[in-house]
Amino acid sequence: NPMTSISYTIPRSGAVRLEVYNISGQLVDVLADGYRVAGAHMAVWNTGNHAAGTYFYRLRFGGFSETRKMTLLK
Repeated sequence: NPMTSISYTIPRSGAVRLEVYNISGQLVDVLADGYRVAGAHMAVWNTGNHAAGTYFYRLRFGGFSETRKMTLLK
């Protein structure tokens, strides 16, 4: 499957940035960058050009930042 989804929820409207990094810490994609309304959202990552392995995604919203790990299997 060349795509995967990342769901996130924000408590109030504002600027959101969702980034994907490889295991070396290099930015490989930006999935969301801009204003979003409060509530649940889903970003789709097209993984077709990326190798299988471990990646991290980071969500930034206001002063909040959260990073999570994911594994891409092909």
